[in-house]
Amino acid sequence: MSKTLVQPVGQKRLTNVAVVRLKKHGIRFEIACYKNKVLSWRSGVEKDLDEVLQSQTVYTNVSKGILAKSKDLMAAFKTDDQAKICLEILEKGELQVAGKERESQLTSQFRDIATIVMQKTINPETQRPYTISMIERLMREIHFAVDPHTSSKKQALEVIRELQKHFPIRRSPMRLRLVIPEKNLSALMEKLNGWNVSITSKDESGNQPSVVCEIEPGLFRDCDALVRNLQGRLEILGVSVHVEGDAHVDQYEDTEDFPSKSTNDSDPVIQLSERIQKQNISTENKVGEEKIKQSRCNTCDAVVGDAKQYREHFKTEWHKHNLKRKTMELPPLSAEECLTDIEVCDMKTDLKEYSF
Repeated sequence: MSKTLVQPVGQKRLTNVAVVRLKKHGIRFEIACYKNKVLSWRSGVEKDLDEVLQSQTVYTNVSKGILAKSKDLMAAFKTDDQAKICLEILEKGELQVAGKERESQLTSQFRDIATIVMQKTINPETQRPYTISMIERLMREIHFAVDPHTSSKKQALEVIRELQKHFPIRRSPMRLRLVIPEKNLSALMEKLNGWNVSITSKDESGNQPSVVCEIEPGLFRDCDALVRNLQGRLEILGVSVHVEGDAHVDQYEDTEDFPSKSTNDSDPVIQLSERIQKQNISTENKVGEEKIKQSRCNTCDAVVGDAKQYREHFKTEWHKHNLKRKTMELPPLSAEECLTDIEVCDMKTDLKEYSF
């Protein structure tokens, strides 16, 4: 007796699709869409519905190809017009993503949140930002979980508030210029001193003296209201103020690991301080009693001095020449070797120009 393969009736299997799911009246409804088109439709970029939907058919399970029953559609949507139902599911439904794709999105957002936290906080002892790897470790220690439906900035502010409960970390100050009439300057200074604001500079010349100060972000609204009441104006010079040269994420990309918190640790603040001392933010050479911060150029494979010299180094012919060699996968040259190499290249160029 021969066996026959019987296909289930009413099934239409679809693969490589994006599924939008909506649960209504206790019943799950799904539609099959083209990948990367659902978000374009919702943002208004895509206008053609046929470019979004693979078919104007409502399913209860797209992966198994099970179609939705007409009586279920009538009970949930009060209509059996599948085109209208597809539109409602497309607008209100939840886009389903694969496990690896979801994990990749969460990892990327976790990194974004850690970057925002790093840019907005400093270590109160050193007045410098923490490293990215340290911020990520602290976020894991407080068991932070990413919410994909909430913005990264909002979650970063929540993380900062939670970290402040357990570790020595505070918001990096804002730098403001306050321009005020001379008669109200004393009232302004009295209020700033009451807030323990750090005064960077003060210009009392003219009828409207100005004060440049660094203030906690939480006091910004009160400071703005105060300046308005005193008939002055406020200028924001910097949202997050770090030590010069310390505000760039790339300079704090740190792969060095440090031990996790032990169960016998009695004071997490002391433990974190010990970790900070062990983990060097930058290369430091001790000269007498003074420490000079030095930076290293990976392109030239050389230490080029402090932050100011480090920035000037990028403008030199030495760095530019080694950058060209790096694109050709050639090893870097020292400053003396680079000077010789440039002279040889110029000589060859001159010979080509004047050869007949």
